[in-house]
Amino acid sequence: MPLPYLLLDIDGVLIPFPAADGSTAPTHVRHTVLPTGRHPDDPVPVWLAPSQGSILTDLLTSGLITPVWCTSWRKDATTIIGPLLGLPDFPYLDLPRPQITASHPDGYLWKRDHVDTWLGRAPVVWIDDDFTVLDHGWAQERTARGLPTLLIQPDPYVGLRADHLVEVREWATRQSGTNEALDAV
Repeated sequence: MPLPYLLLDIDGVLIPFPAADGSTAPTHVRHTVLPTGRHPDDPVPVWLAPSQGSILTDLLTSGLITPVWCTSWRKDATTIIGPLLGLPDFPYLDLPRPQITASHPDGYLWKRDHVDTWLGRAPVVWIDDDFTVLDHGWAQERTARGLPTLLIQPDPYVGLRADHLVEVREWATRQSGTNEALDAV
């Protein structure tokens, strides 16, 4: 069995949303970036926690998972956000640019249909702040069919925490044990 994928979102995960008063966590540093297609006079401010880079790198280079960006930042995840955090280079899922006005036009996260097709039968842990009950049901159904699937949903105003990455590592380690047992058969 292949290594599980780790699908990683950015907004609400690595870049938490500001509080109602516009404040951001003191652990996060402001960066001004220019995403692809954005006019140079209209850059975007983002807040990233520098400490997340080393914590994530440890997991991403563990050999337990295969990391893939799964974000509307698309290629900019690899050229802007990853470098700001000092992350190793890894691919991104080329998500479509749907003409939607809500994240859940069908009651579940808009990315899911594309992800489901792309994954095929691969195991996955997916970190995104925008799952619905239907997404969690999808993950349970995949797992019941023998396709290990874990969804981790950070609070979008807090973002990714160290305990989320501990959960990913523990889950991936269990999958590794399952893979070794299957290889021995």
